[in-house]
Amino acid sequence: MISADAIRGYIDLIALTLLRDRPSYAYELAKTIAEVAQGQYTIKQTTLYSALKRLESAGLVSSFADTSESGKPRTYYRLTEAGNTHLTDKLAEWEDTKALIDRFAQRTHNPDTSTSP
Repeated sequence: MISADAIRGYIDLIALTLLRDRPSYAYELAKTIAEVAQGQYTIKQTTLYSALKRLESAGLVSSFADTSESGKPRTYYRLTEAGNTHLTDKLAEWEDTKALIDRFAQRTHNPDTSTSP
């Protein structure tokens, strides 16, 4: 299980990637996150709502009222053009971050070459 602390900085990225495919409402997004995470991470509704409001305030997503397939009124969120640009930039940054962390994680420690003060 991945801790909430470890993934906190990536909630916005997760939400934006899901909204890239199509507009969605918070409960549906949470359900999709749980499915994709396959038990490794569960998002709290309050965390997701906070992220969506933050993204909306930043102009990266917009919201609109609509009715879900079940007939319930829902607030849907969709990616804006600015959000799409931001997502592209953040995905590139994520790839760079992953590559950097992998270099550290895959580095072998050799005590013979370490220097001491």
